[in-house]
Amino acid sequence: MSVTITQFEKWLDIPSEDEHLEFKEAKNRFDFEKLVGYCVALANEGGGHMVFGVTDKPPRQVVGTAAFENLERTKAGLLERLRLRIFVEEILHSQGRVLVFEIPSRPIGMPVQYKGTYWMRGGEDLVPMTPDMLKRIFDESGPDFSAEICPKATLADLAPEAIERFRAVWARRSGNESLRELPAEQLLEDAEFVVDRSITIAALILLGTTRALSRHLAQAEIIYEYRSNEASIPYQQRKEFREGFFLIHDKLWETINLRNDLFHYQDGLFRQEIPTFNEAVVREAILNAISHRDYRLGGSVFIRQYPTRLEIVSPGGFPAGITVDNILWRQFPRNRRIAEIFAKCGLVERSGQGANRMFEECIKESKPMPDFNDTDDYQVSLTLHGEVQDPLFLHFLEKVGKEVLASFTTRDFLLLDFIHREESLPPDYSDRIHRLLDLGVIVRAGKGKYILSKRFYAMAGKKGVYTRKKGLDRDTNKALLLKHIMGNKKTGTRLDELLQVLPALSYNQVQTLMRELKNEGAAHVVGKTRGALWYPGGE
Repeated sequence: MSVTITQFEKWLDIPSEDEHLEFKEAKNRFDFEKLVGYCVALANEGGGHMVFGVTDKPPRQVVGTAAFENLERTKAGLLERLRLRIFVEEILHSQGRVLVFEIPSRPIGMPVQYKGTYWMRGGEDLVPMTPDMLKRIFDESGPDFSAEICPKATLADLAPEAIERFRAVWARRSGNESLRELPAEQLLEDAEFVVDRSITIAALILLGTTRALSRHLAQAEIIYEYRSNEASIPYQQRKEFREGFFLIHDKLWETINLRNDLFHYQDGLFRQEIPTFNEAVVREAILNAISHRDYRLGGSVFIRQYPTRLEIVSPGGFPAGITVDNILWRQFPRNRRIAEIFAKCGLVERSGQGANRMFEECIKESKPMPDFNDTDDYQVSLTLHGEVQDPLFLHFLEKVGKEVLASFTTRDFLLLDFIHREESLPPDYSDRIHRLLDLGVIVRAGKGKYILSKRFYAMAGKKGVYTRKKGLDRDTNKALLLKHIMGNKKTGTRLDELLQVLPALSYNQVQTLMRELKNEGAAHVVGKTRGALWYPGGE
C-alpha cells in the first residue's frame, strides 16, 4: 500500500463516509478492540480504508494522532485475531501524524466474525450483520454446478475421441506416462469426471457427444458468427458447436483463423507481420467462457467475429466478487471442476482466470486492452480489438528483448502501457517504477513523470521530442539556477525562488543541484533555515 498526499487530500474532500472509508479523530488513543471490530465490518462490506488523525465530520481537518505508536505490534495483533493481513501506513502530514489502515475484502462466501459476531457498520456504531446480508454472502460460494451429477447420463454419452484427447493432453502435461495405459473408466474417475460411477456435468461439457448434450445440457454450446463489417446485421457465416469441448477446442480457433488478416510493418530491412487476432489471447478468452459461464442459464456462448474485432459473450455475469476493476487480481472460478481439469491439462493456471495473459499479450502487440465494459448481471461480454495502435511501440518491445519481457509481471506491462499512452500512473504501481528504470526501459522526465527510453524516440526519428519530454539535462539545470543567483547577487536568492526556476523538479532534486554548485565553488549559502540565501561564488 502507498497512499500519496494527493490521494489522501482527495479523501478529505469526500462529502461523507461510505462503506469503504472511515475517519477517526483519535488524537491521543483508540481502543484496540474497537479497531478490530471496525476492521471486521469493513472487510465484510468489501474492504476499505480507516484513517486516524482526521476529524470525521466535514470540513475535515488533520489533527494528528498518537494512537498505535508500535505499528508492528498492532499489525501482529490484528493478524492474530482476524487471520487477515491488514496494511498500515504512517503519513507525516504537515498538520500531524496520520495513520491509514487498509483492510482487504473478506473471502468469497465467507463473512468475517470476531468473538462470535459478524459485524457491520450501522451509522457511527458497529452492529451485528442482518440475517439477509449473511445469507447473501453464504450464497456466493454455492455448490459447483459443474461437479454435480447428471442422473440420466451414462458412459455411452461420452465421446471416446474426446476421452483420448483429454488423456493425451493430461499425460503430456503431467509427465505421467502411466495415464496412457489406464482403462478409460479409471482415467475418468481419477480426473473426477465420474464420481461413484455417475457422470458429472463437467464430463458432459468437456467430453460429451452431440446427442448427449442435446438431450441433457443443450445450453453447453458455442455459436460462431462472422460479419464482414460493423454495420452488417445479417451474418455471412454461422456455425454451431455442440459437443465436448475437447472435440471443438481446435476447430473454434481454425474457424476464427480462416479470416485472421495480417498486419504488416517494417523492421529495418525486413517486413514483419502480425495477425489481427492473437491465438493465445483468443484461446484464453474461450477457455474463460467455458470455465466461468453459468450453465444453469439456458443461453449459449456466442463468438462474433468482425474483420478487426472479436466478441465473446457468455451467459451469467461475473462470478461473485469479480468486477471489471479487479479481474486481473482476483480469482473465483464459477465452475471449479472444469477449471481444475483445465489446470490438469495445462490449459489454464489453477488459481487464475487467464485475464493476465490476455492483457499482457495485447500490450506486447500494441493493441487495445481487452474490453469487459459491456458486461452486466446477465452476461460477460469480452471484446478483443485487433488493430495495432503503434507499430513503433511494438518494435520497441522487440528491441527490449524476450528475456527482459519474460521477467515482466502484469503490473510491469500495464505500467509501461500507461507511460506509453501518457496517462497518469495509479499510485499502487509506484513500486514497479524503479525496476523499469533500472532496466533502462523508461527514464525520469521530472517530478512524478516518466517517458519511454531514448531508443524508442530514436527508432521513431523523434530524438528532439525525447529531449523536450525528458526536459533539460543536469548541467543546463545548474546553469539556469546559477544564472538566477547571479541576477540577484546583491539581495541573495531563497530556495523557494529556485524551485520556481525549475518547477518540474522536486524540492530534494533542486537541493541536490545546489549542493553540487556549492561543492564546485560556483555558489554558497548564508543561513541554515528555509530563509537561507544563496549567493554566487565560494564562501
